[in-house]
Amino acid sequence: MATEATRREQLASSFVNTTGDDGAKYRTARLVAVVAGLLGALLALATPLLPVKQTTAQLNWPQNGVFSSVEAPLIGYVATDLNISVPCQAAAGLTGNGKTVLLSTVPKQAPKAVDRGLLMERINDDLVLIVRNVPVVVAPLSQVLSGACQKVVFTAHADRVTGEFVGLTQGPNAEHPGSPLRGEKSGYDFRPQIVGVFTDLSGPAPPGLTFSATVDTRYSSSPTTLKMAAMLLGVASTIAALIALHVLDTSDGTRHRRFLPSRWWSVTGLDGLVTLVLVWWHFVGANTADDGYILTMARVSEHAGYMANYYRWLGTPEAPFGWYYDLLALWAHVTTASIWMRLPTLIMALACWWVTSREVIPRLGHAVKTSRAAAWTAAGMFLAVWLPLDNGLRPEPIIAVGILLTWCSVERAVATSRLLPVAVACIIGALTLFSGPTGIASIGALLVAIGPLRTIVHRRSRQFGVLPLLAPILAAVTVTGILIFRDQTLAGELQATALKRALGPSLSWFDEHLRYERLFMASPDGSVARRFALLALLVALAVSVAMSLRKGRIPGTAAGPSRRIVGITIISFIAMMFTPTKWTHHFGVFAGLAGSLGALAAVAVTSAAMRSRRNRTMFAAVVLFMVALSLASVNGWWYVSNFGVPWSNAFPQWHFGFTTVALGLTVLVLLLAAWFHFVNNGDDAGPPSQSRFARIISSPLGIAAWALVFFEVLSLTLGMTEQYPAWSVGRSNLQALTGRTCGLANDVLVEQDPNAGMLQPVSVPVKDALDAGYEEGFDPNGIPANVSADPVMERPGDRSFAYDDGLTTGSEAGTEGGTTPAPGINGSRARLPYNLDPARTPVLGSWRSGPQVPSQLRSAWYRLPDHAARDQAGPLLVLSAAGRFNPGEVQVQWATDEQAAANKPGGATGFADVGASPAWRNLRAPLAAVPRDATQIRVVVTDDDLAPQHWIAVTPPRIPRLDTLQDVVGSTQPVFLDWLVGLAFPCQRPFGHLNGVVEVPKWRILPDRFGAEANSPVMDHNGGGPLGISELLLRANTVSSYLKDDWSRDWGALQQLTPYYPNEQPARLDLGSATRSGLWSPAPLRRS
Repeated sequence: MATEATRREQLASSFVNTTGDDGAKYRTARLVAVVAGLLGALLALATPLLPVKQTTAQLNWPQNGVFSSVEAPLIGYVATDLNISVPCQAAAGLTGNGKTVLLSTVPKQAPKAVDRGLLMERINDDLVLIVRNVPVVVAPLSQVLSGACQKVVFTAHADRVTGEFVGLTQGPNAEHPGSPLRGEKSGYDFRPQIVGVFTDLSGPAPPGLTFSATVDTRYSSSPTTLKMAAMLLGVASTIAALIALHVLDTSDGTRHRRFLPSRWWSVTGLDGLVTLVLVWWHFVGANTADDGYILTMARVSEHAGYMANYYRWLGTPEAPFGWYYDLLALWAHVTTASIWMRLPTLIMALACWWVTSREVIPRLGHAVKTSRAAAWTAAGMFLAVWLPLDNGLRPEPIIAVGILLTWCSVERAVATSRLLPVAVACIIGALTLFSGPTGIASIGALLVAIGPLRTIVHRRSRQFGVLPLLAPILAAVTVTGILIFRDQTLAGELQATALKRALGPSLSWFDEHLRYERLFMASPDGSVARRFALLALLVALAVSVAMSLRKGRIPGTAAGPSRRIVGITIISFIAMMFTPTKWTHHFGVFAGLAGSLGALAAVAVTSAAMRSRRNRTMFAAVVLFMVALSLASVNGWWYVSNFGVPWSNAFPQWHFGFTTVALGLTVLVLLLAAWFHFVNNGDDAGPPSQSRFARIISSPLGIAAWALVFFEVLSLTLGMTEQYPAWSVGRSNLQALTGRTCGLANDVLVEQDPNAGMLQPVSVPVKDALDAGYEEGFDPNGIPANVSADPVMERPGDRSFAYDDGLTTGSEAGTEGGTTPAPGINGSRARLPYNLDPARTPVLGSWRSGPQVPSQLRSAWYRLPDHAARDQAGPLLVLSAAGRFNPGEVQVQWATDEQAAANKPGGATGFADVGASPAWRNLRAPLAAVPRDATQIRVVVTDDDLAPQHWIAVTPPRIPRLDTLQDVVGSTQPVFLDWLVGLAFPCQRPFGHLNGVVEVPKWRILPDRFGAEANSPVMDHNGGGPLGISELLLRANTVSSYLKDDWSRDWGALQQLTPYYPNEQPARLDLGSATRSGLWSPAPLRRS
């Protein structure tokens, strides 16, 4: 009897040979497939090499013919080349008091100015030209001002920098006496970082003064007419080749098969439940850590002209992984609210479940298709992975869908023996691959089907030859290159990739263990939800592989598709080893595969497939142990998603630890398995039970998955209700439906002027009030010079980032103490935080060197506002303090006028200590904690701990006058949004960049202390991030802020950024354009 394949060949041969018109059609299709396919592939491969139109930019100075500082922070840190010429007589202006800098590319006040920039400055009696902490050339100022010196010239290129005092010669003791006074440095890229041009001089600029820097705008490019035509022709050729391939496919004589399954649009109760969970999670669920990073990139890209990696790598393009983010940039045109920006993710979640339930599960075999346990386990496993890992803007959701669609296309090709689905699979796989680095997992869907696909090609090649079949597929494989290189060049992308690899994070395949180490840390990376998601996937994979190896295939399943879905998963784990970063959120790419494997595992452990009760019981014990291991972590989520969530910083428990209960159940089930093994070691006989209860308990993995899904949804929902009326992710997203889309900005309250809310003493002067009651051991200067905050986390040892040891993470900016030249109102020289005015704010501290003594402080009584004024005052009582102390050691006592007169307080209340010791922070207490009939309060401080590191410093109490962050910062001023906070502050405008120059921000918004320490190294100078610019150009000062109705919450910090040169103006660039080939490079990218 002829096989089905033989019948198809016979039918096709007969069809072609007997129909002349169709034979001509296939001959034409063969020709079109070859020509269009090869042309499409050729044009796609040529796209990176074709020319682009580059916008050129030149920074020239002086501007407007005068000495004046200008700001022009280069996103690439350095210019491709720099040429400076300064007449020697211009240095005459440096003889004035405080005027030391003739010209510099960084403000001289910046902490890292000498290390990173160029300074032409007077040091004692010499004029020194310094580049990156290296003096290039030095001359006595007296010789510079003599008539012999004509000009100072400086040039900088990637291979060397040179400086010369033209007209001066080296002295008799120099290495080359009498030769020109010239210096050169090479062997290292000494090009200085440029954030502007700065000078201490003023007045008209002398003739001959020039500063010319070529700004690196290699990525500010657009396709030329030639490149655009080639790309359009390449896409059209690929489409034509695919149409021709389809025509060749029809030669098999079979009718067209419907694209979507017949039950695609039908909805079951399980579909409704999955949809309900996903929609509710869209509003109340936690987001991923990188959402703010990606949203800010997308928001800025439109003005910048390309999708730059905004927070790192010197503003190089995100390509080849940026096409998905370009879609988000278009999506952000409507609104940047979280529920809108994540709507594509919700759509992909529904698509992923629909594809899993309609396309994948039916292909896995009759047993899987008809099993309710399989469907419910698939849904639970899918949700268990999707909820904690895919509810944000990262590319994992689209990759998860892309992997399934690639697999479905391949399976369709195998089932129909047609090649057009293969070409479609190649396109989907390529788009998935270039959605993000973790898209590498998509290659598994193509690799597992190489054998069947080779058979199809071999069979068809007898009829049409190999080239007409493979040329369209080659075009499909390469067409994605047009999308990737549409406005960039090959040389630019290769240089950007090399830079990213050099600056990191760029971990090797053998560092993959770091991902799993993070998974087993008690942190959001290793939370209950994330740990369960991966462990459940591994358990499902293990039982599917074991049953397939033992019995050849899982009974009742289709061998080919089942093996391929298992193979994809295994290959995906291997492929993930080659991603340059090792984070647990990457496991989100397995969401669709987890559901598919869950269905297989559910069938594999049914009594029909696994007859041994002992083995099924052992599997239940494995599942319980996996749950116990998952519960041995915190129920933690990233940043604001953690607000109010139960057990966010502890192992889940209720009377007993959940992990202990699960482990106890594991032991009991293991004992039951032992009883089955030793006492009743028999297989089940007869058909499996059809009762609903039996069907439910037949899949312990499904039960566990749904239990964890319920736990996650309930915990985030409870977090929202527990927080109310305070801010939470759920409350914010639900309010966005009413038009309130500004997230945290409407709930963070800012104290712009802390001096305005200061309470006044009743009967003594302000300068004496703080120690007027009683004082022992406190002193106006009893504060260390440096009170920088202690770190809250250890630096990781995973080599992900090279840390900048001089980096100020930011949350301590302005709160790290110091001293002032002039004493304050009570003689203290301590530098005060939060813009507190030392001329109006006394301060006392108990710190001392040498022997320690017990210290006590009781202030005078301070007047509270009357009832009417108190109703209009802020809701908080605040006291700025520094040091290391216990909460009860700083209190305020309250009293009525009569009680105060009798020195008998009516009661006391403590403060919530929010912030990192020993830095300055704002202790706060609700004003409602003080009875309404109280009219006066006083500060009481006790420091009985004699440890040298235990000390307290305090300022007078105040009632802050508060405005929302939205009112203070607004939506028009440029803001430095740290990457963790971007999604929580969608109404604030991130600073932009254009033509290689960064817009100077006015404010910076940081996450909580833990988040600031974790995310600042990503953005620092070593990584080529914006912190490497702002710390050179701007002085940061933390502004007091509080989270409404959640006063003790460390929400983050708001900083005001002020230039070191207050009168500097944005520089004017001289713009032009040039046509560049795909191999052109202006200079190497300097590695920060």
